[in-house]
Amino acid sequence: MNETQAVVKRIRQTLENEPRINLHRYPLKVSVVQGAVVMEGEVADIAAKKLALEMAGAIEGTRGVVDRLCIVPSERRGDGAIRDSLVNFLLNANELRNCTIRVASNGEFEMLREAPPDGSGSIDFDVKNGIVMLSGTVISLSHKRIVGVLAWWTPGCRDVVNSLNVVPQEEDTDYEVIDSVRLVFEMDPFVQPEQIDVKCSNYVVTLQGYVRTDDERRRAELDAWYVFAVDRVINNLELLG
Repeated sequence: MNETQAVVKRIRQTLENEPRINLHRYPLKVSVVQGAVVMEGEVADIAAKKLALEMAGAIEGTRGVVDRLCIVPSERRGDGAIRDSLVNFLLNANELRNCTIRVASNGEFEMLREAPPDGSGSIDFDVKNGIVMLSGTVISLSHKRIVGVLAWWTPGCRDVVNSLNVVPQEEDTDYEVIDSVRLVFEMDPFVQPEQIDVKCSNYVVTLQGYVRTDDERRRAELDAWYVFAVDRVINNLELLG
C-alpha cells in the first residue's frame, strides 16, 4: 500500500466512526489528486458535510481538501425553481432591504432591485445543478452570513458557494458569530430564540437552553451549522417539560 492509498484508508476509517456521516447510506468518493484530498458525493445535511471535510483535513498526510460534497435536498427541484425561491427570500429579508440584488440570466445579471449608492452592498447569485453561487460585495460579515443562510434555506439547494466580499474588511470574532446565529434564529419562523443561549469559541458554537419540540431542536442546530465559517455545533438544547 502506497502513501496515497494509506491516506484514503485512514480518512475512510475516520468517517465510518462518525454516525452523522453514515457512509453506508451515503457512500462518498475519496481520492488524492496532486497531494490534495478530493471529497465527492452527497451527504445527509450541512453538519455531515462540514464534519466530513474537517475530519479529512485533520488526517496526517493530507495537504488540503477539495470540497465537492453536496447535501441531499429536502426536495429535488430545478434550478429555475430554486432561483425563484431565493429571489423571494432575498427581496423580502428586512436585513437586506438596502442591498442591490441581481440574478444570473442567460449569461448576464438581471437587476431585481437597485439600492442607492450608500446602500448595504450588491449581491449577485446564480444557480447551477442545485448549487447556489454568491458573489458581490456587502458591508458586513453579518450580511454575508445572512445571505448564505437564506441560500441554504432555499428548497432544492444542494450546496452554497459564498464568495461575497466584505468591504471594508471586518475582523471576525466569536461575538460576531454569536450575533449572526442569534439573528438567524430571529429570522427563522420555526425557532423561538428567547430561551436559547448561544456561545462560540474559535468557530465552535454551543447551544444551550430550551425548545418546544425535537424538530425545533434539530432546526436550531442546522441553522447554526449553516452560518458561514462555523466549524462545529454542540447542541445542548433540552425539551421543555
